[in-house]
Amino acid sequence: MTQVVIVGGGAAGLSAGLFASKNGLDTHVFDTDKTWLHKAHLFNYLGLDSKDGTEFLEDSREQVESFGAEIHEAEVTSVERAEDGFVVTADGKEYEATYVVLATGAKRDLAEQLGCAFTDENVVDVDVTMETSIENVYATGAMVRAEEWQAIISAGDGAAAALNILTKEKGEHFHDFDTPADAE
Repeated sequence: MTQVVIVGGGAAGLSAGLFASKNGLDTHVFDTDKTWLHKAHLFNYLGLDSKDGTEFLEDSREQVESFGAEIHEAEVTSVERAEDGFVVTADGKEYEATYVVLATGAKRDLAEQLGCAFTDENVVDVDVTMETSIENVYATGAMVRAEEWQAIISAGDGAAAALNILTKEKGEHFHDFDTPADAE
């Protein structure tokens, strides 16, 4: 069974994919490559002086894949609850998952389909870890905000979701801190 399925391959989805796969979780990212980041140029992303959005996505995908995540160019058409987690359907194929991270920008139909709670502002209601009202389903980025849509905020949301998943999997509060001694 796939442990983590991430729907969306922008900053939030790739960040979640990085943290999950880097720490040993079986991770699948589904993306249609239609993120608004292709239209962006990042001057306001911490650590980057200036980077084209498409180049940022290519570099991010490469990094996520280097830790073992599988990235599928496919549209997810449904996410349904199952006995032991969730069944995610993409391009007519079904994938089982323990956790689902929704990172589909302002497109909130999968969260609605699952029955996630929404706020009065019509955004997905999440806690500080980005978990929705449906246990083990997370929502990130523009799905959870009426405003403040920034790549770096979305990446933080994806990281928060993955760290919470890792906390659940490891049985204790999980920190992903690397030190120079850990570098290869």
